[in-house]
Amino acid sequence: MKYMKQICIIMGISFLGELLKYLLPLPVPASIYGLLLMLAALLTGVIPLKAVEESADFLVEIMPMMFIPAGVGLMKEAGSLAQIWFPFTVIVVVSTVAVLGVTGRLSQWIIRRERGKKGKAEEK
Repeated sequence: MKYMKQICIIMGISFLGELLKYLLPLPVPASIYGLLLMLAALLTGVIPLKAVEESADFLVEIMPMMFIPAGVGLMKEAGSLAQIWFPFTVIVVVSTVAVLGVTGRLSQWIIRRERGKKGKAEEK
C-alpha cells in the first residue's frame, strides 16, 4: 500500500504537469513541468522525500528499460536516418559532450560550495 501511495503522488505531480502543458501556451513538455513541480514540492517540504523515495528509486533503477523502445524505433528507421547520418551523429556527439561538460561543472561547483560551507562551520 505504501508503494501505491508513493506512485500516486508521483503520478499526481505528472498529471499536474500535463495540466500546465494544456493551460500554458509555452513550448515546454509536460514532463518538464512535472519535474519542476516535483522539485519545488520537495525543496519546499510540501512533499517530504520519504513520501516518494522508494518508488522513485525503483523508477530510476528501471529507467534503462525505458530507452529500449526508442532504440528499437531508431533501428526500425535506420533506412531513413541513413540519409542524414552525418548531421545526426554530429548533433548526438555535440549534445552529449555539452551535457557532460555542464553536468561536470555544476557538480564541481556544488561540491566546492558544500566544502566551503563545512569549512566555515568548522571555523566557528
